[in-house]
Amino acid sequence: MKYRTVFDIIGPIMIGPSSSHTAGAARIGRAARALFGRKPKKVTITFYGSFAKTYRGHGTDIAIVGGVLDFDTFDKRIVDSLKIARDQGIEVVFRESEEVPDHPNTARILLEDENGSTEVVGISIGGGKMEITELNGFSLNLSGNAPTLLVLHHDRYGAIATVAGILARHQINIGYMQVSRKEKGSLALMTIETDQSVSEEVKAEIEAQEGITGVTVLS
Repeated sequence: MKYRTVFDIIGPIMIGPSSSHTAGAARIGRAARALFGRKPKKVTITFYGSFAKTYRGHGTDIAIVGGVLDFDTFDKRIVDSLKIARDQGIEVVFRESEEVPDHPNTARILLEDENGSTEVVGISIGGGKMEITELNGFSLNLSGNAPTLLVLHHDRYGAIATVAGILARHQINIGYMQVSRKEKGSLALMTIETDQSVSEEVKAEIEAQEGITGVTVLS
């Protein structure tokens, strides 16, 4: 069920004018920043569908950049996010795509610096809610509504069981799990939503396992 209360439809406390085009967009940008893990040097934002047609009038551009700056939906600095990004030395590029997306409110965000890049696709599904549907070419379904563990690993026997076993030993319950891979035997991505927070100790234990190439924890 997509909406549990009337507040899911009205949306969160936010800088307007639209819960889907502004608040949802800010949350997409903030999730992208969290997945990148640091302030980027350059951000390229591609809008699709309804976003591409209305992003200036509905403030989707300033909202996503505000999210990348780690501003929450109600942060008044969002209205000045483009200037703040420039002042911080962040290059921002906007693009409009004529490609027809699966969801009308879709944005692709590429964050870059001298140490690497992260590419995220997010959709705003209404009421200020969003989903991240792609991360660096991997399909996923990330809402950000629960503590989430992202584990990049070699697609090999026992990898999932190893991670699940570590979480069980630390009494961390798995609420949702998805595994995505680009092709058999290559790299794969585990997305695990948990009922409890994942500590740095648990993160380090998972990182130390054979075949694990990267671990990200989203609170």
